[in-house]
Amino acid sequence: MDKIAALSEILQLDPANAFARYGLAMEHISQGNTDAALSEFTLLIQHNPDYVPGYQMSAQTLAKLGRAEEALDRLHHGIAAANRTNNQHALAEMEALREDLA
Repeated sequence: MDKIAALSEILQLDPANAFARYGLAMEHISQGNTDAALSEFTLLIQHNPDYVPGYQMSAQTLAKLGRAEEALDRLHHGIAAANRTNNQHALAEMEALREDLA
């Protein structure tokens, strides 16, 4: 069974599983399926609004696609989540990306 199928199977049993949803999004990125990855990141954030890596990686993906406004919106929400969870490392990285895009 490939990674996408295995992670999808986990998510059928537990749609809110942040680790599996993030892994599925990252696997889609590694295979060049950015639209599918962004959909998974959106679901991840809906189910787990404090899962900071979801904001960070989706913002980076949007930025690479030239979708700066969407990336900035995702960063805005990600920075708020990083502040709520006291994730200083991700906070610093997302603030730097926001400055690059602004």
